[in-house]
Amino acid sequence: MSSLFRSYQVFIGLRYVMSRRRNRFISFISLISVLSIALGVIVLTTVLSVISGFERVLTEHLIGMEAEATVLGYGNSLEDWKKVADQAQLHPGIIGVAPYVESEGMVTFNQQVKGVVVRGILPETEPEVSFIPKKMTAGKLSALAPGEFGIILGADLLDILQADLGDRVTLVSPSAMVTPAGIIPRLKRFTVVGVYDTDMYEFDSAIMFAHLDDAARFFRTGNPTGLRLKTSNVMQAPRISREAFQDVPGRYGVIDWTQRHVNYFHSIQMTKKMMFVILVLIIAVATFNIISTLMMMVTDKQADIAVLRTLGVAPNDVMKIFIIQGAALGVAGILLGVAGGVGLAGNIDSIAAGIEHFLQVKFLSPEVYFISRVPSDLHWMDILVTATVAFLFALLATLYPAWRAAQTQPAEALRYE
Repeated sequence: MSSLFRSYQVFIGLRYVMSRRRNRFISFISLISVLSIALGVIVLTTVLSVISGFERVLTEHLIGMEAEATVLGYGNSLEDWKKVADQAQLHPGIIGVAPYVESEGMVTFNQQVKGVVVRGILPETEPEVSFIPKKMTAGKLSALAPGEFGIILGADLLDILQADLGDRVTLVSPSAMVTPAGIIPRLKRFTVVGVYDTDMYEFDSAIMFAHLDDAARFFRTGNPTGLRLKTSNVMQAPRISREAFQDVPGRYGVIDWTQRHVNYFHSIQMTKKMMFVILVLIIAVATFNIISTLMMMVTDKQADIAVLRTLGVAPNDVMKIFIIQGAALGVAGILLGVAGGVGLAGNIDSIAAGIEHFLQVKFLSPEVYFISRVPSDLHWMDILVTATVAFLFALLATLYPAWRAAQTQPAEALRYE
């Protein structure tokens, strides 16, 4: 028979796995081997899915708040922005353009003071580049009308200021006015007309939205700070944004989302790689139990191996029998681990919430972390890589015990039988 593994080798190897053994300790070690590999696969699958979830949520929120690409005017002012916007939209890859004014300031209300970023927008164009309209929990983006000096706050900033919808908060500009009485700060009262909640504390506690005209008048910018762009393919945003503006005259700079937050995404990718290596070592340690199981099995089955040898079974075939046995234990652990990992990764958010409620703790404090919930993004490629690595380790673990079994001498093994 020319096949790599003959039918009797598979039959004997699987029979050793499933048979009831006289030595219960070997059965116990076999069970531990399967559970150890399963646990390693579960942990690796879950951790990779959570890291991927963090990357996905972070990407969505950063792009949703700060756009896929930004055109910045020279001196923080973009002249002829309408002409630049019209020419940019001629590129087939640009599907949304919105002007904005952005500056820093302080907001005060009810004796509470908080440093903020004020972003002036046009309510009719903002939905083309931002997900803020979908994150509104009170009011609407259309409530921002020119000359009305309305403001939209994040949910966490609203809590910090102890304000509510309809309250008038005071915005303080960092640039002061020179008057006969001296230098005094510029103040303006804005009415809270809406609330948004992105579930990211850094945004919800620090960014305010006003109408473009009101923000330009208050900060005295005259022109918008720049344009925010949305492309047809977020992963191709760097290329598309540069192609769209390579022939547009003017003094400006184009910055895409990968440049604004390159450190975040590099750190996430580095973390994912390091966690993969560390957790793969856990699986490697778990496969050592297969070595122990097979070594004890070889010792326990010395007589059986000797009988097979006397019947004409070659040493290589004996070796294959124990390789099949160890691989079967590995596959059982992998299947159990993949099933458990998929189930755990798919429900990690609700499980984490239940543990937080039971222990009265908060794993991801919104004041510290970008995200306040445990996200999960399960990739089947991660599962495939994890299962493949675990299977290779299981196969490697079978080689030495299988080799020892193949070295069994029939005469020595049957001497005292």
